[in-house]
Amino acid sequence: MPAPATVLIVVGDASETLDTLYPIYRLRESGFAPVVAAPEARDYPMVLHEVRPGWTITREWEGYTITADVAFRDVVPEDHLGIFFSGGRAPEYLRYDEDLVRITRHFFAAGKPVGCVCHGVEIPAYAGCLRGRRMATVAKCRFDLEVAGGIYVDAPCVEDANLVSGRTYHDHGAWCGRWIALLEAARAAGGA
Repeated sequence: MPAPATVLIVVGDASETLDTLYPIYRLRESGFAPVVAAPEARDYPMVLHEVRPGWTITREWEGYTITADVAFRDVVPEDHLGIFFSGGRAPEYLRYDEDLVRITRHFFAAGKPVGCVCHGVEIPAYAGCLRGRRMATVAKCRFDLEVAGGIYVDAPCVEDANLVSGRTYHDHGAWCGRWIALLEAARAAGGA
């Protein structure tokens, strides 16, 4: 029996817990092998984000810890079927990593399935991959998307060719299944 197709999950310090774990478990349920990629192959603390009633900003609590399987510099993007950009505070810092920019550009250029939620938009925006692309993201990242030439859509699931996105973890039930459907079609077509 062949090994399951692999899908990259991009994380770093302060990736959002629900944004990260929900897609990982959905991938496993669908017979894919998630590969967690980060600046280094080590443990990363995740966070929980929520705007509590009466607050106008997001509060942050410590979440679970996740172990990265591979460092960005060691990722061979051609070996993976798709990629997912998690939310949280991590993307704000990760986006400047040259190897992550290289990886990100590969998935967009090759038309491979890309999933993105919440602050994850900051990575493909910085990599120059969103010009003319329709996308959902958390409202406070609308500027990041639009300054990169993207088109903000306030919806729980936005599908634009190979890119499937949602606003926050509240939308996981809407966007994640569409992204997995793209991965299944790519796998059936003999993708990485």
